[in-house]
Amino acid sequence: MKQAIQEKFILDVLRFYTPISSYYRLVKTIEADPLFHSKRARSKLRRYVESHDTAIRNKAEILVDHFFDQVLPLRELKGQARSMVVTGSIERAVHYFLAVRSYLQERHSPYLPIVAFSGEHDFGDGPVSEASLNGFPSSEITSRIQEDPYRFLICADKFQTGYDEPLLQAMYVDKALGGIQAVQTLSRLNRAAQGKSRVFVLDFQDNAAAVEAAFADYYKTTLLSEATNPDKLHDLRDDLDKLGVYTWQQVGEVVALFLRGNPGERDARMDGILAECRQIYCEHLLEQDQVAFKSKAKAFVRSYDFLASILTFNTPEWEKLSIFLTLLVRALPAPQEDDLTKGLLDLIDMDSYRISKQEEQSIPLPDADATLDPAPLSGGGFSGGGAELEALSVILTSFNEQHGTNFSDEDRIRRLIRDEIAPQVAQDQRYRNAKANTPNTAGIELDAALNRAVDPLFLDQTEFYKQFKDNPLFRRAVKELVEKLVDTPSAQIR
Repeated sequence: MKQAIQEKFILDVLRFYTPISSYYRLVKTIEADPLFHSKRARSKLRRYVESHDTAIRNKAEILVDHFFDQVLPLRELKGQARSMVVTGSIERAVHYFLAVRSYLQERHSPYLPIVAFSGEHDFGDGPVSEASLNGFPSSEITSRIQEDPYRFLICADKFQTGYDEPLLQAMYVDKALGGIQAVQTLSRLNRAAQGKSRVFVLDFQDNAAAVEAAFADYYKTTLLSEATNPDKLHDLRDDLDKLGVYTWQQVGEVVALFLRGNPGERDARMDGILAECRQIYCEHLLEQDQVAFKSKAKAFVRSYDFLASILTFNTPEWEKLSIFLTLLVRALPAPQEDDLTKGLLDLIDMDSYRISKQEEQSIPLPDADATLDPAPLSGGGFSGGGAELEALSVILTSFNEQHGTNFSDEDRIRRLIRDEIAPQVAQDQRYRNAKANTPNTAGIELDAALNRAVDPLFLDQTEFYKQFKDNPLFRRAVKELVEKLVDTPSAQIR
């Protein structure tokens, strides 16, 4: 990678990298304190806040503003720069698409986004697909993004590998990245093109450390710590055969139907055989055997595809099994287990949310050779173990400590008043005019200016907004503090 960058075959995607941190505070909405699976609950809470309408809207505004303020003014690529938004789920991609489209309309911009995901999904307002949202067939996405008015390609598990579009100049990441996936995803930006000298990454998940570690493995010479042993494929095949989910007659029939079919069409007989295998998997395997089968099947496909690209095998059965398992794994359900976080999101609310954009940085990579372990040729096993249950209040406290601003309520409120509300009131022209010309009406105008400053906070500072509107004593304390801060020189306020 280092040599390719130096010789200008590719661009350095980590040169203009901006991590963005999100801070939020969740609160209980009930007096009871039920128990939930602690690890899964925290994961579900993180997905909840990052997919919340307020969060998506904030991030959509940031990425659109960045594209207009930092990318387009460069006039590189003859003004034809495009951007990609990488999301962690199809639902989030759809919400991003709607939020970006709405904000572009508010900006009176002629540009539009395109959304990319697989299948048709219903999130409560009826089924949606790429075609229904974009207004054109999925097959046209790669050509349409090259043309105006389309400038934002919003993806969920599509176009993150193997997609070659030199017009991409900015990427906005709202998905946890690490390992080879981080390298493959961010490298969509590195295509060199005439008039393209720099690319930008804004990372809403703040993956900086993971990204640095991932790219370091490929920056200079990469060595394997040991050879990959293809004979272990025999062991994987034997383990899969013993579980009895399929017969080799079924493997041969499915592969023959698959290779005989037309692209984009599926033979009903093939789906019938896969359904028979799925039934055996669901009804005759214990949970730990289901986990073992799916894990070993994925390991076989991954390892065989890797080895077949560099070695010549005289075992057509492996090729057939790889095709068959690829199709079968997609048809298998996840192992059934109790949902120990069910109902969690109905019992909480978001008290506050704030995004902190850090300084743009260039991530340095170690100038040394790297060593990688060979591709694993074994599947995972059954983890088992009992679930760790914790009270909702304990889970929320831990979550807020990890993702919050680390301020006490009083400190948080004072900071909000000092940094956001008081400066707005101080610049309020009607209040300044009243204070200078009609001091007797200054108090009335101060109340009005306070309302104008606080009203926009009803989404991301919900608890503060409620207290200000409903609690006269709290409102009076805020007014007195703001009045004092407005009369204080700005240097002292800070």
